[in-house]
Formats: sequence, C-alpha cells, structure tokens
Amino acid sequence: MRIAAADPIASEAPRSATPTSPALASETPASAAPSSATSSSAAPAVAVPPAHFPPSWDLDGTYLWLGPLAAASHIDAQWDSTFGADIALVVIRERAPLALVGGNLGASRWTERGGGRVWVDGLLGTHLLGRMLGVSLGPIVELSELAHPRPGASIGVWVFAGITPFARLGAVADHGIFAEIGVHIALPILRR
Repeated sequence: MRIAAADPIASEAPRSATPTSPALASETPASAAPSSATSSSAAPAVAVPPAHFPPSWDLDGTYLWLGPLAAASHIDAQWDSTFGADIALVVIRERAPLALVGGNLGASRWTERGGGRVWVDGLLGTHLLGRMLGVSLGPIVELSELAHPRPGASIGVWVFAGITPFARLGAVADHGIFAEIGVHIALPILRR
C-alpha cells in the first residue's frame, strides 16, 4: 500500500524524527520534539490502492473507428477516383479464429462523374501470416446529381496493416460490374 504524498503525517515524519546524537539533541528546540497530542489529532494516513491497467498488448474489445478513404474505381469502362469516409463498429478477439466481427457505414464522392456512393457492409476478419485480414459484403446505393439512386451490392477483401488497403468487386443497376481498389485509414475514436 502506498501513502499519498499530500498526507500531512507522512510529510512530517522525517522532520519529527528524534536526533541520534546528544550534540544534536541539545540544539533541537523543544517545539520540534514529537508530541503524542500532535499525532493523535492529525488526519489518518490516506491509502491509495495500486493502479490496474490492462496490458497494452491486449487489443481485444469493441471499437468505433472513423476515418477517411480514397479509391480508384473502374466503372462504365472508365477509371475514376472517389474520396470519402466511413465509420465502423467492430468487436476484436485476437486469439479467436474469427478475430473481427462488425459492420461499417460509408459514403464517398466521385471526382469526375459527379454524384457518389453510400454503402453498408458487414465485416469478418481473421489473423493470417501475422496480419488481420478479412472480407466485406453489403449493399451499395449509387447516387447521381442527374439520375435516381441506383441499388447495387459489393464484396471486398481487406488487410489491416496500420492503414487498411482494400479491393472491392460489385454491381450497380444500369452501370453493370465495377472494380475498386483503395485505402482506408481507421482511426479509433472509442474502445470498450
């Protein structure tokens, strides 16, 4: 058990120690000698329990991630890029075979085509070769400034290596199949 530094009894203890040599005893004023009245009227020592922090290597828990993303997509026989953000809620159990389970909601905007894309994906991940990698699957809605929203779906793969590179393959009504590669930066904003 530790004694708090602001404790008046603990801070007075070195000052009220009795001198060991007779020469020092004669030089010590009578007011500096310990008295039983002083120690009985002082506040009791404050006990501070030891701190318990989880180990830094244990990443198990529930996380809320928010971060930017950028991708290059091949759709309608043309390449275009998108920039956006997504938010993900995931549960990580590093030592389990299914190490990550969660979902994300994201949106991005096309740089040339106009409009953008909104998606909701389910996420599954596992450890392989020292990295967390996994799959995503979910619906997409393609948005345009001049047309009605178009539904679609996609399946993707990703690997977590500080940043999260990903590849996605999907289809959107009236546009056909698309392929996309990109990178997401997952910034944890909450951990439980």
